Parts: sequence; structure tokens; C-alpha cells
Amino acid sequence: MLDFYRKHAEEVLLPFWDRALDHEHGGIYTCFNNTGEELVSTDKYTWSQGRYLWLWSKVTDVKSENELREGRGSYLDHLSKTARFLEEHVFLENGNCAFLLSEEGEKKESIPGKGFDTSLYADCFVALGLGKFAALTNDVQQFERTLTLYYRIRERIKAGNIRTEPYPIPKGYRAHSIPMIMLNVAQELAEAAQKLNHQSKKELYPHSISYMKDIMDNFYQAKNSRIVEMLPENPSEGNTLLYRHVNPGHTLESMWFVIHTAQKMGYSHYVKQAVKAIEKAIDIGWDTRFGGLLRFADKSGTKPRGSEKSTSYERLITDSWDMKLWWPHSEALYATLLSFILTRDKKLSRQYKQVENYVFETFPNPDKETGEWIQIRNRKGQPIDKIAALPVKDPFHILRNMLHIIDLLENQAEEKDR
Repeated sequence: MLDFYRKHAEEVLLPFWDRALDHEHGGIYTCFNNTGEELVSTDKYTWSQGRYLWLWSKVTDVKSENELREGRGSYLDHLSKTARFLEEHVFLENGNCAFLLSEEGEKKESIPGKGFDTSLYADCFVALGLGKFAALTNDVQQFERTLTLYYRIRERIKAGNIRTEPYPIPKGYRAHSIPMIMLNVAQELAEAAQKLNHQSKKELYPHSISYMKDIMDNFYQAKNSRIVEMLPENPSEGNTLLYRHVNPGHTLESMWFVIHTAQKMGYSHYVKQAVKAIEKAIDIGWDTRFGGLLRFADKSGTKPRGSEKSTSYERLITDSWDMKLWWPHSEALYATLLSFILTRDKKLSRQYKQVENYVFETFPNPDKETGEWIQIRNRKGQPIDKIAALPVKDPFHILRNMLHIIDLLENQAEEKDR
């Protein structure tokens, strides 16, 4: 398995994205069509640029340990250029991040007339990327600038002053996605602070615990191990589409975030709950007819249903619930494998194998010269030309989970050798 995942990362995924780097300005081109054969725009969504900076910082760390092919120096040069590109172009006068930039870094409105800072998620991914790169290069000053962005994000959330395009959070609901992404940002910045021996680690680790507790004490339903994606402020809203729907991919991703923090900080009961939620998400989301994970499902495991309020988020659910997307499946690979290794539960082993078989039969591009995955597919697993969130092809989920799996399997190999 370790050899397989190393080879897949090195020979199928990385070559495509090595060709997509913008060597003149920094950053990466991501506006490809679904097959990866055509670059349809040179625009740069900062959501994806921040993710790239995190991801290639991780890859560079891996390369320094000789786990993948050589090339660390050239990656470091491009990461430096990308960090400068973001710091020089992404920030607005109010301290927020622009959502969309041109190839050269000019700020653009993704929605005409709606301003530049339309998504808190973009700010979070910029913080992830800059924080990871600061730790990689031991740049304390850059890390402190990243902390300024992080604390601004926290203030905006506390004040309720956030926008979340392309999916606005419906009024009257709390979104699981907010504590989820903040858990990931806090835990990553805490690890960076630890590496840099920065005093902020004394605050960042408790922040990650707080976000974890918010998820597991409020969005996790102990009676059925379901993660509620949209939590209604009014308890009487229990039969709405928003409350009833499940986002399997988000659950899987969020729960391994929880496991990472819970293991490190000694919250073993949250590890057990997270593993149950991972198992439940596969049970609910798996398409028994065609295989693979549905994008959305009802909490009963059927097509999403419930009373509606005519919001854009509900239209997203009803219009795309049966799509088979790359990112939930990559999250499922890591989440089920991690859960099995922690528990040795045979059901989780079967779930991992079920996911593995579907993923590598379905997603990798049959055109070996192009490589990567054909990421967006219909219910039957056939490629379709649709937009899943942003009009981009994004390496983040696939490569991040491949690298986590490589780390996990290497740790298992080391334990076996002891």
C-alpha cells in the first residue's frame, strides 16, 4: 500500500501540477476543464492559491525526507514567489482577503458589484498556506503576519460579519463548516507555532480544542453518530431539508481533523465518537446502486428531502445530490484507513477497501500523459462538465490525503520494525 500511494502521488498527481505552476508571477493555474486538457482561464482564486501554498510546503517537507523524488530546491523557490504574490496582492484595506485575482494579481469581483472579500473560506486557506510556509522556512515575521489574519478571521466570526460564497449560510442556521475549517486552521497554526517555538502555541492549541468541542458537543448527534451540517437555531426546524441533509465528504474530513487534535491533546472519547461518525457517513452516503459516495444524502440514507425555504444552498443540495466528486472520495480513503488502524474494526477495513476499489477504478484519468483525476462525475461515475464549487480543478484534497496516507503507512511500517 505504501509503495502504491507513493507511486500514485509521484507519477499520477504531481507531474500534472508541476506543469501548472506560474513561474513568472507565482501561484498555480487551476482553471482547467474537468479532463485537465485545457486551461480555460488564468484567473487565480485565492482559495486555491492558499491551498497550493500549504500543499506544496507539505510536499517540500516530504521531499526533504526522501519520501518522494528529489526537487526540494525548485519547490522552495516557487513557494517563496507564491507567498510574496499573496502577501502583495491578496489583502484589502480592511485586512480581509480578496476572493479572486487575475494572473498578475489584480483584484477582481467574482460576483459583479458584490466586492472583493466574498468568502471567509478564502481567508482561512490563505492563513493555512502562509502559516505552513512560514514554518517550513522558519520565518517568524511571516508567521506573525499570518497570526494577524487568523485573529481577524476570529473577530469576524464572533461579530457575525462573514460571507461564505459560493454557498451563503442560510439565515437561522449555524454551519458545521465554520468550526470545521477553524479547527483545521488552528491546529495547523499551532503546529507551526510549535515548530517555530512561538509563544502563540499557548493560545492556538486551546483554540483547536475549543473548535473541536464545538463540533462534537453541538453538531455531533450521539444517538446516531451523525454530523449535522446545518444546525437550526430554532429546534422546531427539525424536518427541513437543511437540517436533514448529510454531507458525507464534510463529515469524513471534519472527523479526521477531530481525531488529529483529540489524539494530540488527550481527548480519547472524541476519537471514538469521530470514528463512529466516519463509519456512519459511509453508511449514509454510499450509493448502493452505482457505488461511490453521493454528494448529499438524507439522514435516512435516501435522496435528500424535507421542507424547503428556497435558499441557494438548498438548490445546491437538490440539484447536485447524486454527483460523484473527487474530494469526498479522497477524504474517505484517509478517514476510513485512519479509523481502521486506530480500531482494527473489520467493518472499517471493508469500508476502506470498498472506497479504494471505487476510487482507483473511477477517478484517475485514463489519459496517462495528462494524468491526475477526472474529478467531477455523474451518479454512474461518468465524467461531466459541471462546476462543483469554484470553476477550478484543485489538487488540494487528493494530494493532501495521499500525503497523510503515506505518513500513516510509514508510521505503521516503523512500528512493525521496532
